[in-house]
Amino acid sequence: MPPKRTRRTSPAPAGLKEGEKLKRQKLVARTRSYSAWDWAGSEVLDAADITLEHRLATCGLSKNSIHPLCANKHAVKPKPKPANGKSQEGAEGEQEEDVIVISDDDIPSCNSRTCKSNPYCLNYLGQEKWENEDKAREAFLKVVNLGEDPIASSRAAGHPVGLKNLGATCYANAYLQVWFQDVTFRNGVYRCQLPESPNFKLEDSPIFQLQVTFAAMQEGKESAFNPIRLVESLKLRTTEQQDAQEFSKLFMAHLDTEFKKQSDPALKTLIPDQFQGKQVYGTICQNCHHRSERESDFLEIEVNIKNNATLEERIAAALEPETLSGDNRYKCPTCNDLQDAKRYTEIRELPPVLHFSLLRFVYDLSTMERKKTKNTICFPTFIDMKRFLGSTEDRNRAKKTKHETNQKLYELRGVLLHRGASAYHGHYEAQVYDVQNQAWYQFNDDVVTKIDSLGSKDTSQDKLTIKADHTSNGKKKVAQQQSTRTVSRRRQRVDESDLEIEIVEQPQASNGDGSSRDRPMYISSKDAYMLVYSQVANEQGALPSHTSARASPSSRRPSRSKSKLSEAPSPPPQARQAVYQFNFEHERACAEYTNKATQAKAQFELTRQKIMEIYRSWNLTARQSDAAVVSCQALETWLLRHLRDSPRSPASPSQTEWTGDDNKHQIISDLVCEHDKIDPDKANDIKLITQAAREQIASEDACEFLPLLTPSDVCDICVKAKFNERLYQMQHPLLVARFDEITPVGEDEPGYWISKQWLKDWKLAKPKMHVAGEGDVAPDSGEFRPHVSCDHGGLSANITARRRISIEAYQLLKELFPGWMAIPTDTEQCAVCEAFLHFSKEDKREIRRQAEEEKARLRHMHDNALNNNTAALERVPCAIVPAKFIRSWRQWLLRPGDVPRPDVVDNSQFLCEHGLLSLDPNSTCDMDTSIAIIKRSDWDLLERMYSAGPLIAIENTGENFTHEIPVCDECRLKKRSAFEVTEVTVRVLGPNEPIPTAATSSADSLQQAARLVHSNMPITYGSRRSNGLRQSSRIRQGREGKRHRVTITKTMTVKDLKILFQSELNIPVISQRIFYQRQELDDSSATILSLGILANDFLDLVDVAREAIDISDSERKSLKRTKVHEGQGFDGTLLSGVTEPEPDPEPCAQAESNIPQLKSCSACTFANAPDILLCEMCSTPF
Repeated sequence: MPPKRTRRTSPAPAGLKEGEKLKRQKLVARTRSYSAWDWAGSEVLDAADITLEHRLATCGLSKNSIHPLCANKHAVKPKPKPANGKSQEGAEGEQEEDVIVISDDDIPSCNSRTCKSNPYCLNYLGQEKWENEDKAREAFLKVVNLGEDPIASSRAAGHPVGLKNLGATCYANAYLQVWFQDVTFRNGVYRCQLPESPNFKLEDSPIFQLQVTFAAMQEGKESAFNPIRLVESLKLRTTEQQDAQEFSKLFMAHLDTEFKKQSDPALKTLIPDQFQGKQVYGTICQNCHHRSERESDFLEIEVNIKNNATLEERIAAALEPETLSGDNRYKCPTCNDLQDAKRYTEIRELPPVLHFSLLRFVYDLSTMERKKTKNTICFPTFIDMKRFLGSTEDRNRAKKTKHETNQKLYELRGVLLHRGASAYHGHYEAQVYDVQNQAWYQFNDDVVTKIDSLGSKDTSQDKLTIKADHTSNGKKKVAQQQSTRTVSRRRQRVDESDLEIEIVEQPQASNGDGSSRDRPMYISSKDAYMLVYSQVANEQGALPSHTSARASPSSRRPSRSKSKLSEAPSPPPQARQAVYQFNFEHERACAEYTNKATQAKAQFELTRQKIMEIYRSWNLTARQSDAAVVSCQALETWLLRHLRDSPRSPASPSQTEWTGDDNKHQIISDLVCEHDKIDPDKANDIKLITQAAREQIASEDACEFLPLLTPSDVCDICVKAKFNERLYQMQHPLLVARFDEITPVGEDEPGYWISKQWLKDWKLAKPKMHVAGEGDVAPDSGEFRPHVSCDHGGLSANITARRRISIEAYQLLKELFPGWMAIPTDTEQCAVCEAFLHFSKEDKREIRRQAEEEKARLRHMHDNALNNNTAALERVPCAIVPAKFIRSWRQWLLRPGDVPRPDVVDNSQFLCEHGLLSLDPNSTCDMDTSIAIIKRSDWDLLERMYSAGPLIAIENTGENFTHEIPVCDECRLKKRSAFEVTEVTVRVLGPNEPIPTAATSSADSLQQAARLVHSNMPITYGSRRSNGLRQSSRIRQGREGKRHRVTITKTMTVKDLKILFQSELNIPVISQRIFYQRQELDDSSATILSLGILANDFLDLVDVAREAIDISDSERKSLKRTKVHEGQGFDGTLLSGVTEPEPDPEPCAQAESNIPQLKSCSACTFANAPDILLCEMCSTPF
């Protein structure tokens, strides 16, 4: 029986495994033969065989590209068709299990990282900026630049109006807000009749401007009013902050004068009836009880502040009688002798509106300056002034009575605050009760904020949250939560001190008659300087114009509830017309802005629709050659050009975007090479769009992509050059490996000599000699030829610079370098070179002996010629030689066989064309490192050894240098200014050194400073202060400050100089003050040439910020205080009663050009001199 045949193994299954999906993308990728440069060295071995398809492959644009055609993620997706519930029948005889379903869910992933270099992916270019309509509209309107929205400054319904700060007028704004809320006073201002004389200028009248201001605050439609006309009519200086209390008194006095001119009797006495009270100052003799009294009027009651005291306590303390005894006794007219007495103060009458002036600013006798006290005072929300009217007996009787009808209640209506630590600067604010809205408001110039409770603060910088913490002692503590702020410690000078606010009930120490529910609420503050109280009307609404201490009490207790809303008074026609004009202009501006905004929004809708339509259909659906090539940056620029500002014209050659003269936007695609074709190295930035999309962008959006490129524009020259380089990188290692196999050769075998250095470099993977686009240099070219051949064409005597190679290795290199003529290994060395080598050894011995002899004879010059000190050569004849000769001579002495000996000492460079000196031996700037001074005896030796001349003899007399040849000033200045690049010495002045101005230094002191700066000047023999050692030219610190040598050019400006100093010396530009020849270089555009700065000159640098920091707090206290300038106050204004005459326009215009403008500090509003870099008050940098 024949044996069984062996069963053959079944072939491995070629199909998919069970459950495995068909990945068509992988199958397609396997069919693609190469990516960008895979064809180099495989398909193509010669640059002449490169085709268009190969060039396209270098940029990923070939038909076999590995880059997928990514779907447009922003394209409009078609609506899905409704399913009909029926499936197509299969082919005839086809079973269901025979059907293979190929799914499309294996589309390659598209994301911003993997598709960044995909030319067919047009996603992630900024389309999301347009997809979000709200954000796109906001960015579009910002580019359109509609200007400031006047609607944002419109007044909210019923909201009070703020006042704009004109620089330092916050003190006036605070009082105007308080006076405006006084309806009686406002009505009186409205009723004031102005003269109708033709000589009367209505616009210059303070009364009319006050009427306009009040009318605008009442009926204006803007959230803030500009009181510039009122300030100008009062001739107030807007940059100078004044005392608020003084302003109040003077302005009230001015209004009282104007009101007395009115025909209406009620207006004549408006100020006294509304604000003026009466008080008595008296003295009682203790012996005869003679009473002497003097009655006076007051507009405000002045109260001294004691820490943590209440307002009532301070009023009572002010009314306490004073005993006059001892040396301060009273001269009684009745007794006609000095007697003990009591001096007292009594309040006889109170006005309807009562002002308490808290003496927050006191005079410090130790410093002879005003200062602000930070003592806390507690003041009530309402106060019974009956207890403080009349004599001491009347006041005591009023305290004991419990009848409510005897009370004279005043309710708090306003608190004026001063923010800041100094009495000379800070910020004024007001917290005022609005009678129309029945609410408290914070008035911070043009920012008006409603506050929940009096004493709280809600501003843009600090937000306080009021919390009532009920404790057993009856206190409600206000906790404040301050928003996080990052403010420089040096810049933050205004002290926001009123941050701890307590609302407390009446202290137990005060006379507590009545139940606790009748006690007023108390508010404490460290910044309050003025309190405004208004008399509370009784239940019948009667409110007397004055409350007399002798008047009989009312039969009923006045109501402490909020007063009824009073109708706002009507402004006069002229003021109303002015406000109507303001409102009309504001409404017109709002309408114009709304119209522009509407048009801009409509334009946005059209632009957005147009751009979205383009980028939703601009991608390719197939790999085609007629597509448009655009850079990724150009597409991003086009997508965002409507959402950001674009330049009008090219500012630089490298700029890629501008708007041409024909209003057509042009975007340059940075894809081209030097041949104006597509650069293969920039393939990662290439994007392909359809030609229709590019034409649509050009026609509908007026934007062009330049240059016009298609895929066929890939540069053929660049591709061939890069192909040759890649081919070299592939073939060179193979040649080196082949060379290493055949290069060994024995000592007795024939071969050839080759440069050892060339061979070492050539065998590297990337030879240093190789230049891209060029072949390697031959072994016998350039610097490698002397390694094998001598100058006579024979074999070089230097055997260490060459090595042997075999004949086969030579033939391999001969194919690469056909012109190379190698020398065989059996060639004899050059006979001429061997003889010369023998003679050169004898010459070197002779040269070394000569060098040692010269060194011994010129020992002084060798040791000290470059040590830069002439102090040891006083009264010794000397001569000038070039420092370059000394350095060359010393190098020759060090290595006489290798370095050539200098043959000439040429001093003609120090003489001008007129035979005079072109340098000044007494000028430290002229005696730089190019000059050396030697003894005259050494010069005589040099004349015998070298060709030396002409002689420039000098002698140091101890004070200066004397010289026989005079100096030619004209040629000297010309030589020092004829430079392109030079060095200057910068001296950074210390905090204790004076600024080198004409007032603080002289020319002699400047020369002395120059000698100190140029401590490395070219002087000779051993220095006494440096022990003969050459000093370092690096930065040195000492009594004179830091010194540094910097290199400059004559075209540099002062601005460039400051930027250089910032880089070299780490001093900010804003903190630098540069001085040259006692003059400050304050013109940033001035050049080195125009300023006359010479070669090797020196500059002085002041670090302003460092000077401010170096003075510590303890040092500040020890320094002598400079008395603060009080300013002019209200002199020259209308409030002083004497105004300065109006100057003629022309002389005034001429004078303005000579008077420096003051700089107002943004932190404390202090007016500084125009040349100040730091505020004199708060040290805030400008």
